[in-house]
Amino acid sequence: MKQFFNTLIILMCICVGITSCAKKMIGEIPLVKVERKRTADLVAILDSLSKKKPKTFYSKIATSFKDTNQELSFKTSVRIINDSAITAMITYAGIPLVNSIITKDSLQFTNKKDKCYVKTTLKLLKQEFGVDFDLNNIQELLLANPLGFQPLQKYYQIHDPYSYIVSSHRKREIKKMERKNFDDFILKYYFSNDSLGIKKLEIENNKDSTFVVINYKSKKLIENYLIPQEVDIQISTKKNNIFIRLNYEKIEVNQEQEIYFTIPENYESCN
Repeated sequence: MKQFFNTLIILMCICVGITSCAKKMIGEIPLVKVERKRTADLVAILDSLSKKKPKTFYSKIATSFKDTNQELSFKTSVRIINDSAITAMITYAGIPLVNSIITKDSLQFTNKKDKCYVKTTLKLLKQEFGVDFDLNNIQELLLANPLGFQPLQKYYQIHDPYSYIVSSHRKREIKKMERKNFDDFILKYYFSNDSLGIKKLEIENNKDSTFVVINYKSKKLIENYLIPQEVDIQISTKKNNIFIRLNYEKIEVNQEQEIYFTIPENYESCN
């Protein structure tokens, strides 16, 4: 049961990708310096991207999952109704194993193998992975929108000659938080140099030793939305080290989607 739950939650973590920037070569390709941009202009891009959400979304995702205890490969069918619900069904060799639904205030899933179900809240994500996601955050990750962006919050540019980086905290604040183990999340948005779309997201909390890096390795323009195609996710917590690779296959944007989730009468609560 534990492995099914871990897999279900991890597939919700999806975002962006670029290698960390430094004054070096990547293979034989030299990094190119970027022109300086105003922080306000970069924040405006985040604001614009955060508002660009399709009404509905569907994708079948080939998923590889590896942590300190197991290694799995399976298919995940994800449906999103904007700001309302997300469903995900995990199958292996065409056989459904886990079905789930996430709403604004609940997380429910059924384990078809053990014929049991769980009804809980999204606080379970924090307990398991140290990352406090809500419905909107999960939707943002799946669609590569800026996770947790708040238009009224102050943001700061971390100047780097080879990349554009916007952070929720100043550089000196981050160092202070690292020294004093503050219980707060640091978000860093990395932009691609060409289109200024998001390429990588870093989430860090020094207090509970949580570090998440989400890399979009490729995207595809569908119905005027840049949808992820290949995503690598690394999650490090006190409990576990996790790596996930997601390959989006069949994709539907703004097509009619119906949410199906039922708990069979003969299922019992999972222990």
